[in-house]
Amino acid sequence: MRFQYTIAVRAIWIGAAILLLAILTRCGVQDAAVPSATGSRTLSSAAPAPAATSARLLAPTLTPATAAVTTQPEPPTITVAPVVHLSPPAAPTATPQPSVATAAAVTDAANHQFIPMITQSAIWYPAPNSTWQWQLTGLPVDQSVDVAVYDIDLFDNDASIVAALHARGRKVICYMDAGSWEDFRPDASQFPDTLKGKELDGWPGERWLDIRNLAALGPLIEARMDLCKAKGFDAIEPDNVDGYSNDSGFPLSAQDQLTYNTFLANAAHARGLSVGLKNDLDQVTALQPLFDWALNEQCFQYTECDKLIPFATAGKAVFQAEYEGATSAFCPQAKAMRFSAMLKHLNLDAFREACS
Repeated sequence: MRFQYTIAVRAIWIGAAILLLAILTRCGVQDAAVPSATGSRTLSSAAPAPAATSARLLAPTLTPATAAVTTQPEPPTITVAPVVHLSPPAAPTATPQPSVATAAAVTDAANHQFIPMITQSAIWYPAPNSTWQWQLTGLPVDQSVDVAVYDIDLFDNDASIVAALHARGRKVICYMDAGSWEDFRPDASQFPDTLKGKELDGWPGERWLDIRNLAALGPLIEARMDLCKAKGFDAIEPDNVDGYSNDSGFPLSAQDQLTYNTFLANAAHARGLSVGLKNDLDQVTALQPLFDWALNEQCFQYTECDKLIPFATAGKAVFQAEYEGATSAFCPQAKAMRFSAMLKHLNLDAFREACS
């Protein structure tokens, strides 16, 4: 009897021990499954703690409350070190370049000159079909002609003439030679002989210039433009800018001419003056974007006015003069092409007979 009682007591104790062990084991598993406030969702308490930075890169951080109530958590926000790029950097934005019309902060490195910025709105642009007068001889200038634009000589007219024309509501273009040397000009002695080429056919005392030598020629031409600006002119007409197509005495190429004419356009715009392309018809397509208007002689006589169409198509004024024939021979076509055409004497005195 005592033996049986002993067996029964031991069985009870063994059963209680087994039950207690099961309870303790179950509690231990639950404790291991609950994440700590700063631990990983997957790392056990027995694993060594990773470095703080590595843990932030490898796994998100969740609070105990979030882990307890969320069965399918939102995609975590990953914090990365500054050196890590999750997406490629944006492509660099190209710095916009100023147009020729804007001519911002032009620097002439060869001559160490800096020309201040001129905004496009400060430059005057003649409207298509503008009425005009072109008088270079027979001075003084006849100021009574009722037109919108006058084109007169730089050296033969002082600032008071320009101001008087302005007072009458006229815009005034500054005529100046840019591709040839004239022996009677007040600055003629400043041009070295190395710049002077052959004489222009039919114009004694006038010689072609070596437009390739900008280091020597550039400052002389810019000084003339500065004088145009100082006298109050609104625009510049640089003459003889097609030396490459003439017997100049220099081996000038078409590219030489393009380079020089581009220099002229930039220099004029940098001074707040609009600029016209004088003749040079074979380079109109290349130069039209750089020049603000065109001036041509005798295109109807030589049947080459179609080369000026790019200017008219671009909405730019085309001033045109014929020296022979009657206005009835060219005015109808000039009107159709939106040219401001007129008949003039070859010496460009005050006479004019404009297309009405």
